Amino acid sequence: MQITFICGRQHECRQIQDLLATPPGAALLLHGEPGAGRTTLLAYAHRHAGGRTVLSAAGLADEAELPYAGLQRLLDPVRDHAVDLPERQRRVLRRALTGDGCGDDDQLVLTMAVLGLLGRAARERPLLCTMDDLDTGDAPTARILAFVARRLRHLPVTLLLTAGDGSRVAGIPSRRLPPLDETASRALLADRCPGPPPPEPVLATLAAVGAGNPQALVDLGDALTPGQWLGREPLPGAPPTDGNLGRAYRAMLDRLPADTRRVLLLTALAADIGSGVLARAARAAGTAVEALAPAEAAGLVRTDPYGDVAFARPLARAMVEATASAADRRAAHLLLAAACGAPGQRLRRVLHRAAAADGPDPALAADLAAVAIDGGYSVGAAAALARAAELTDDPALAAERRVAAARHAWTVGRTGQARALLRAVPPPGAPEEAAGAGGPSTPRDVGPGGRAALLRGEMRLRCGAPSAALPVLLAAADALTGTDLAAARLALLRAGEAVCFSGEQYRYAEVARHPAAARHDADGPEAELLTTMIAGVAATLRGEHTRGGPLLRRAVVLGGRSTVALTPTALTGAAVAGLLVAVDAAAHRLADRAVDLARNRGEVCLLPRALELRAMSEYWLGRHDAAARSCREGLLLARSGDQHASAEVHLGLLAVLAAVRADRDTGLRYVAEIGDSAPAGSRPYALAQWALSVLDLVDGRYADAADRLTALARPGTGRGQVLVQVMATPHLVEAAVGAGRPAQARTALAVFDRWVGSTASSSRRALSARCHALLAPRGSAEAEDLFRAALRLHPADVATFERARTELLFGRELRRRRRPRDARAYLHRARQAFVLLAAHAWAEQATAELRAAGESVGVPQRPAERLLTGQQLRIARLVAEGATNREIAGRMFLSTRTVDHHLRNVFHRLGVRSRTELTRALDGTPPQYSTYS
Repeated sequence: MQITFICGRQHECRQIQDLLATPPGAALLLHGEPGAGRTTLLAYAHRHAGGRTVLSAAGLADEAELPYAGLQRLLDPVRDHAVDLPERQRRVLRRALTGDGCGDDDQLVLTMAVLGLLGRAARERPLLCTMDDLDTGDAPTARILAFVARRLRHLPVTLLLTAGDGSRVAGIPSRRLPPLDETASRALLADRCPGPPPPEPVLATLAAVGAGNPQALVDLGDALTPGQWLGREPLPGAPPTDGNLGRAYRAMLDRLPADTRRVLLLTALAADIGSGVLARAARAAGTAVEALAPAEAAGLVRTDPYGDVAFARPLARAMVEATASAADRRAAHLLLAAACGAPGQRLRRVLHRAAAADGPDPALAADLAAVAIDGGYSVGAAAALARAAELTDDPALAAERRVAAARHAWTVGRTGQARALLRAVPPPGAPEEAAGAGGPSTPRDVGPGGRAALLRGEMRLRCGAPSAALPVLLAAADALTGTDLAAARLALLRAGEAVCFSGEQYRYAEVARHPAAARHDADGPEAELLTTMIAGVAATLRGEHTRGGPLLRRAVVLGGRSTVALTPTALTGAAVAGLLVAVDAAAHRLADRAVDLARNRGEVCLLPRALELRAMSEYWLGRHDAAARSCREGLLLARSGDQHASAEVHLGLLAVLAAVRADRDTGLRYVAEIGDSAPAGSRPYALAQWALSVLDLVDGRYADAADRLTALARPGTGRGQVLVQVMATPHLVEAAVGAGRPAQARTALAVFDRWVGSTASSSRRALSARCHALLAPRGSAEAEDLFRAALRLHPADVATFERARTELLFGRELRRRRRPRDARAYLHRARQAFVLLAAHAWAEQATAELRAAGESVGVPQRPAERLLTGQQLRIARLVAEGATNREIAGRMFLSTRTVDHHLRNVFHRLGVRSRTELTRALDGTPPQYSTYS
């Protein structure tokens, strides 16, 4: 196989260059799956051979039974040098290369003859010898070349061999060719595209189908139509069978016995169905699972100690299925359907029956749909509904099932599959939809258009076009209100999210005024929760906190009732309400429940949003490390599901978390990952600006920080990221005061205070008091009183970072008022807290203030372990485990008085006041590296 260029093989190319640069002889074996690029790398070596003479050959399956056939082709250009060999070696070599064979007694003579021949040919110029597909050709050639490769140390000969995945030759260095990573796969595909750069979803889907195999990606790219490149037509689910990779697999399979091919196809179609089913199907086919032995020897499959068979590579399964004939696939599916007799295998059984069907079958389609819906969300259910749509002869019912299949695919994280299914759904009012519509009393009187619009809107919201999602979601709500009120409410909920994401909060009124947002007496708890939440959010965005606060608190209460079965969507709605009324602990519980429930139900598409809300609550609770973990998990899930907009939100939150801790490099890296893809005014853009403003604040660029944060929104207009700006108000006030713009600070603080006044959050009130202290006349009793009020309001058990920031600012104020002794106590506590939290830049600021206050302090130690002696640390850890002072004394052979003494010193050094705080300090001790990397 010849791939036209190399992509993603930089390490292998470098190793080949190093091999060619080695003065003495050397050898290397490259091994990998078909299509991994082995032949291309040999061609690369030929191009970079320099002044070497190149000898090349390849192992051929047709010559596998001809001893020394490969050796004859490799050595043919230099056979003239055989005249210089000793007589016996010359005679044995001639007989082997002319087909007369070589007896066992002459094997060593033959190998020495080949080694001598290469040495004599290399006298004029160094040699580069390459043998492709060593394991495919004749075995005697492989043995001879292995012998030669181990004896090239003093010869100017370089030997480069390739073989299938997992092949090894004793005594020869080898390198496996791994699959290309996502970046290299996309680059290879983009290079094959004949027109403009293809859309991201197209690249993501093709990269997944190609599974990192270079030849698979090349074959896919060469086979696509212009419509497929643009994402307007369905994409293939496997590389083309008539491509280079398909031909290679077909040739490999043709070399296997018939029984092996039969069981191999059963294995490919059985997926994860279990060894028992496979064994029954194999017996029904007149063979046994043991027939797979040749396939296992060829590296296609592996069998574990329990008898379960798995393909060595995902692409191998796809190619075995794709290269089989339609008749063979149908027969295999019927065998597997008959073998799936257990009650829990009903979905598998019906899926195999459906795969064997060759035309519309309404009864089988109905059976498929019923089984899929009963089984909850899964990849199998999505496939079942999609196949049910294909077997349905009623166009409107087929469209409904296709939309249901798309909903299942989207829910389990198969975004590309969901898009492909939705493309096949006719728009609302199309003739084929109206022709199959039911009577006026059935839910099908509007066809699947409303549910398709809802799903399209959701996908646009999460996958990168939230502003375009809003009209689609509002239209879906209109279409669904008369037939499916629960779905209409979901459309409104997502429309509200699109409004807030895009920075168009003034349009939330459209959501709240929609008939589906009205509450009805017959509503269940989930409907009541969502309608109450929507009304509360609308009032809050209008600035009517006295009306919105009670509604949002009601939504939190409804979400917190353990006796009510709620969906992850309802729980995330309640978590949003909790964040808006600053009940952070309740919001965290609700978001955490939503995460757990979504995982248990297989609703993967909901996890990025639930993790985003959990991270937000953890930020307000001061659990920055936990928030970063939630964001990293959400980012991974969002990217795997092509939820680009959700991924950008998580990147923005990670940037803010890093910036708040003054981790400049990490924060800027996350901002750079967002890049220019987030439109100005969107939530990711606002989060990135918030992060940059905090870094400006850390560096003393107060005017820049204030300008960034002020530009986020225009309060009173409903435009811009009002909610992000309110969250960032403490930073905005500090920056504006530092820049000498008190009026700008007061304007922002007035909005913040109106919101804080509607909550019962002591932590938000503490931040408000700190902001007012910064605005009070410097050196005044008012400023001191406000700082003290802020410290009283800061909860002792949460948000220790913000408390430390307040202590730092208060200590700085006291020092500037020439009260260094009073300042030092606050600065010490701030410094110790920052050290424990690994906020090193803030700790350095506190250290600088302490020095200015006349304290002699060194560079702050980072982890808690460096603040304590060994004995103090052991006592602290025993306390964290729950041991009493008496128990600690007994275990350490100390007196209780000594333990008391050490514990007092531990409390002082760590800046904690209770055993609970000590436990939290040790549990939260960060590692030496940044937790946000």
